[in-house]
Amino acid sequence: MAAYGGRADLMDQVAPLGPVYQAGTLAGNPLAMSAGIAALQQLSEPGLYEKMMELAQRLVLGLRAELAEVGVSAQINAIGSLATVFFTPEPVKNYAGAKRADTKRYARFFREMLDRGVFWAPSQFEAAFVSSAHTAQDIDRTLAAARRVTSGDFV
Repeated sequence: MAAYGGRADLMDQVAPLGPVYQAGTLAGNPLAMSAGIAALQQLSEPGLYEKMMELAQRLVLGLRAELAEVGVSAQINAIGSLATVFFTPEPVKNYAGAKRADTKRYARFFREMLDRGVFWAPSQFEAAFVSSAHTAQDIDRTLAAARRVTSGDFV
């Protein structure tokens, strides 16, 4: 949902009063408004963000531990419920650092996670995220898949 406004003399230029046509995707659509209101209601539930952060931290710490255990050089940059895996021994602080990471290994990680039923971000330059729909069981399943992916010849 969005709104805009301005000085009366400028707003008077917008149709139906003035010659400037303004439209937006789903503008005023009752279904879109209902969905937006429902989403905002869900997002205002007490403890929702804390749950997402807890699950995200569990995911990131679990992935870091798993990768370290099998000796895979990787960095996981994370903030809030977003995380990105970079297969590199060096900390990734910018795009140049991200480009130095092993994108072929990342592509393999993505494909092998997908083969195990986990849809990870398809590009190393995108973030994976934990949403309000995820559960502790989803995180456990993701970590188990990562364990299977990184065992054996992935190192």
